[in-house]
Amino acid sequence: MTSYDTDLLVVGGGPGGLATALYARRQGRSVIVAEPRAHPIDKACGEGLMPGGLAELAELGVDPVGMPLRGIAYLDDRRRVAAEFRSGPGRGVRRTTLHDALASRAKELDTDWVSTKVTTVEQDQAGVTAAGIRARWLVAADGLHSAVRRAVGISAVPGTPRRYGLRRHYRTAAWSQFVEVHWSPHGEAYVTPVEPDLVGVAILSTRRPELSWFPTLADRLRGARCGPVRGCGPLRQVVSRRVAGRVLLVGDAAGYEDALTGEGISLAVRQAAAAVAAVVDDTPGSYERAWRRITRQYRLLTRTLVLAGAQRTVRPAIVPACALLPGVFGWAVDSLAI
Repeated sequence: MTSYDTDLLVVGGGPGGLATALYARRQGRSVIVAEPRAHPIDKACGEGLMPGGLAELAELGVDPVGMPLRGIAYLDDRRRVAAEFRSGPGRGVRRTTLHDALASRAKELDTDWVSTKVTTVEQDQAGVTAAGIRARWLVAADGLHSAVRRAVGISAVPGTPRRYGLRRHYRTAAWSQFVEVHWSPHGEAYVTPVEPDLVGVAILSTRRPELSWFPTLADRLRGARCGPVRGCGPLRQVVSRRVAGRVLLVGDAAGYEDALTGEGISLAVRQAAAAVAAVVDDTPGSYERAWRRITRQYRLLTRTLVLAGAQRTVRPAIVPACALLPGVFGWAVDSLAI
């Protein structure tokens, strides 16, 4: 009889990995999380939780402290157009605060941890072995450049256009209950309130990001104390598949379109639920179909916006078009909020 150390080995202790652990523990499965980084884990991201993702976290018993988000606003130097979430508010949450809340809940549910980096994986029809741990299943949630993905032979290539992101916090009074997306000819700046006197600014571009591209925003932040810069990219990762035997990919490791629409955490939580359901039912192939269904709208809307924004003649018209078609803009915002 095969001996196992755990039912599920989760590689990666970020939001996607911890959500996977929580769903698995809720199903009564034993879980080990393999993560070499010290807690809490920080990362460059927009830090906005959409209403749907916030509701998913609440079902898992996770309620991170943050700032209410009523919707999303697009701005250029002359216009501002905003749309509220119809399903209720989202929340701006510091990445470290979110991680603490997820990790605390996972510990409450007796999740085990090992501090190790997984770079090699062996599997057979009965289980998976990695980092000296024998598990029935492995879920990889180890990021854009997943080592597990490479180890099991799943191909991934950077997509075009190649965009990168930088995030920095500014110590200043939060001035809006909306995620503000400031557009310039060179990139976008996402402004998310995460504490009453702290906002996160994430800039996405194909070039080295500069706050000076956004004069109105730069003026508002002038003189504010700022924290360290964190970066990531290239953002778009085209992944050939999400399942290899008894290994399933979740979150950024499963493929990533772009951070433009700001719903990465929400998608990762929903993918985690689908991956655990496939494991529990012993139908790993069903996860590939579920992943495509969960991410379809995000992939379509995000890709359309990124490609439109890549055109010099189209980019300056995006905010004016949203102002002229507020119903369409509201529909898009609400579609991404679920």
